[in-house]
Amino acid sequence: MKTSFIPKILLLPMIVSLAACIPSPEDLETEPVKVQTAKGEVTCQLYRHDRVTWDRAIDYPATKMSVAEADGYCRQEGQRRLK
Repeated sequence: MKTSFIPKILLLPMIVSLAACIPSPEDLETEPVKVQTAKGEVTCQLYRHDRVTWDRAIDYPATKMSVAEADGYCRQEGQRRLK
């Protein structure tokens, strides 16, 4: 059975135009925020209020905490600002 490639080719521009509408994380970034913790200052990159799961640490005292711990502080700060 032969299939026509024309419908598939016509569908390509629509898919490309829809993909261009999806924002990247950089489009949703806020100004970096500094959070004071017991182990030192953590600089957080926060995103829109409904994107708390993307919040992450961009600077932290590496000798005192792990990346996961620093990211956790940033997510907590994002949650705090959400309320």
